[in-house]
Amino acid sequence: MFKKLLSLVAFSQLCVLANAQTISGQFDCLPAGSYTLCQNLWGKNSGSGSETSTLNSASGNSVSWSTTWNWSGGDNSVKSYPNVESSSAKGKQLSSIGSAPTTWNWSYQSQSNVRADVAYDVWLGTARSGNPASSASSYEIMIWLSGKGSIQPIGSVVASNINVGGHTWNLWKGPNQNWQVLSFVSTSGDITNFNSDLKAFFNYLVQNQGVSASQYVQSIQAGTEPFTGSATLVTSSYSVALN
Repeated sequence: MFKKLLSLVAFSQLCVLANAQTISGQFDCLPAGSYTLCQNLWGKNSGSGSETSTLNSASGNSVSWSTTWNWSGGDNSVKSYPNVESSSAKGKQLSSIGSAPTTWNWSYQSQSNVRADVAYDVWLGTARSGNPASSASSYEIMIWLSGKGSIQPIGSVVASNINVGGHTWNLWKGPNQNWQVLSFVSTSGDITNFNSDLKAFFNYLVQNQGVSASQYVQSIQAGTEPFTGSATLVTSSYSVALN
């Protein structure tokens, strides 16, 4: 029986590997269950290197994926934002959200001289829908679960050691083109097993930073922004929902 169980486990692992799909183009995307996995190498020309992203599995509201990169040059420029975007957790006003549960379990399989963040990118706007990082965007809300290599978000610190969603953060604020950027940065190092409610972050911003509760969630993305170095970042499981 024990050997049979081991065989079944090995077979299931082989199936996952066999079904894995890898993308390498600058703006390649893949459907991933209730998500979309995108490379988004928008800043690749600020340096040199390459990156590939792999969809490992997608089931129900959970997705597993990885990205491998090697970037050099343009030390203070973001090269990419490989990410998964939910196709269902969007189109609701902050005032109508009862909860926004999310889990994100991730790790670096390998890393060398990494300068990168691991972060949510939540886009808010006055309209129910709109493309991220466009004229439809009013706010970009980032939640940095990791920041390596002395990198910093846009702007400056406007609140320190605030307790939101079960963790402690410094909040950065600054402008970017048509929208305002508000970034929660972990004060306790990497949060590799994140289990929280994004509504707590929305509530804080409405109550303390003047964000209107009438704003719509237009997109929730989760990924990494590499500047330089090399690494393989593996998300073993990720999920998010708006209730």
